[in-house]
Amino acid sequence: MSGSIFSKLFGKGRGGSDTETFIIAGLGNPGSKYENTRHNCGFKVADVLAARLGINISKRKFHATYGDRKIVAGGREIRVILMKPETYMNNSGVAVSEAAAFYKVPPENIVVVYDDCDIGLGEIRVRRGGSAGTHHGMESVVDYLGNGNFPRIRVGIGKRMPNEDMIGFVLGHFSQEQQPVIRQSFEKAADAAEIILAEGVEAAMARVNGKAGKG
Repeated sequence: MSGSIFSKLFGKGRGGSDTETFIIAGLGNPGSKYENTRHNCGFKVADVLAARLGINISKRKFHATYGDRKIVAGGREIRVILMKPETYMNNSGVAVSEAAAFYKVPPENIVVVYDDCDIGLGEIRVRRGGSAGTHHGMESVVDYLGNGNFPRIRVGIGKRMPNEDMIGFVLGHFSQEQQPVIRQSFEKAADAAEIILAEGVEAAMARVNGKAGKG
């Protein structure tokens, strides 16, 4: 996709009763120390979406930085809350659950984006729900929301070397050779989020799942 697929509506606020609200939470760790680490893929995808949708992620609440905007998606007006938890990865559920409770957003309208070392570098996987797997940030979100019945977008960071420490791996950086692939995957993950908003999770699964570089 080139840029956003949506029309935008200016104006903020909690919207009328006919305005459906979605939360998109990109997971990561705050601070310059972690900015370009593998564990911050969710933050990077949130940045891509912020640029596409014209959302300024600068408000501070819910133990997060966030921004919001009304857009037209799939022929109806929706409100998008785009957030980056500032709780550090392992407590991401604190921020996501607080925002969900405040805006009364059901689990099916909460989209979580995060890095995944169980799939290949640059691959994107969209799921409608499920367990947290081995990801501690997702484990926190599932725990705080009380269930795993929410969509998620997984950004593949590849597998660590056999004797490589997991913490060191996820807090490490992509190599120069890996940069083009991972940047493309951020765009593709943002595509997936937009398709979920406009057409639903099933459409995103059908159109996006697979390796980066595929149509």
